[in-house]
Amino acid sequence: MPANISLDSVSLATDPAPPPARRRNTLLIVDDEDGPRQALRVIFKQDYEILMAASGPQAIALAQKNKIHLAILDIRMAGMSGIEVLERLKYVDPDIEAIMMTAFETTETMRQALKLRACDYLNKPFDIVALRAAVAAAMQRHTLESEVHNNAEQLDQLLVELQHHKMQEQMAQTRGEIYASIIHDINGPLTVISGFVQLMSQRIGSATRLEMEELEFVKERLKIITRQTTNCIEISRRYLSLLRRQHEEAPRVGVNQLLNDLTHLISVHPSLGENNFAVAPLPEDMGVRINGTDLIQILLNLTVNAFQASSRSHRVHIEARVLHEPLDLAALRDGPESRLLNVEYFAATLPLLQFTVRDNGPGIPAEILPKIFQPYFTTKNARQGTGLGLNIVQRLVKEAKGALHVRTRSGLGTTFTIYLPAARLVQ
Repeated sequence: MPANISLDSVSLATDPAPPPARRRNTLLIVDDEDGPRQALRVIFKQDYEILMAASGPQAIALAQKNKIHLAILDIRMAGMSGIEVLERLKYVDPDIEAIMMTAFETTETMRQALKLRACDYLNKPFDIVALRAAVAAAMQRHTLESEVHNNAEQLDQLLVELQHHKMQEQMAQTRGEIYASIIHDINGPLTVISGFVQLMSQRIGSATRLEMEELEFVKERLKIITRQTTNCIEISRRYLSLLRRQHEEAPRVGVNQLLNDLTHLISVHPSLGENNFAVAPLPEDMGVRINGTDLIQILLNLTVNAFQASSRSHRVHIEARVLHEPLDLAALRDGPESRLLNVEYFAATLPLLQFTVRDNGPGIPAEILPKIFQPYFTTKNARQGTGLGLNIVQRLVKEAKGALHVRTRSGLGTTFTIYLPAARLVQ
């Protein structure tokens, strides 16, 4: 070892670095007399970062530039009183704790201090032990309230994530039903194809030469097979188009085909029961600027919601219309029996497509109507719904830059109306 290096220096070089000092809380002392300010500084300078102010405006300026955990305020000061300073400090940062001090205690000042959430009230001349205890309690209160606030924020975030997860889960479930419809639609033509192939195989057998009758039989069956194969291709193309989320592209699937797919889904839905269901398509088909599965999910959710509005059998009717005249939004304003949503995102460019889902059920009570689009709100039992269906409807309509209107009358039923931008179909 070189002679000019001591053992102490080697020890210092190899010892781990000390942990960083914990940041101390900040105590603001506000008093227009220098004596009390300095006395308080001496008492607490070893425990806290100390800031001092001789006036209310100076104290407020310090709070705007620094994170203050606790303020000790003299109530009687020239200019702004301690109560006025406390009020302004709470405006700057509601989490600042405060201890009020005065030599002239009154019931009114105590009442005002407590109203502004001061955590303690001490008399001058102060007792050091009582003062230290009050400051320690106030600092602990600030720490606990900060933890509560942070925990509340984390809980809110978890609730948002849970809501998003449940929405995605329900949307995935509906898409699963749509995918099942794809398999059902393709299974029909494939069954026909398989059956005719077997018939031809049995008819022809091991024949090496076909008579005219057998030839005509094969030709007719091959035509049917070709037609059914084309149907399979068209079904697969149609559903691939539905799954695309490129809203700006001209759609390849018309509204009437989407309504037809929806009818297939509803015909086997357990909520249909004994209810009467009908769909009125467009007289002349056209496209709509929304993902196809999203539109099916919107109408499916609204229809199932209408089925479940009453245990008694009732009618649910879906109708599609093209609007060539501007929509009068003023006539759709909110009221005790109506709600209009997503107006701020609505692309009202003509022509518009209007989809109505109308039922003659019991209607929605006036006190319930403002809540129906809130996540997890439901009046149904646990087996019938999660309270996400209508919230998902609003979300999908908003993403498509559409508008959503609901009108209800007690005992006469409810009508949900969706307004979406129309589009030309690509052949």
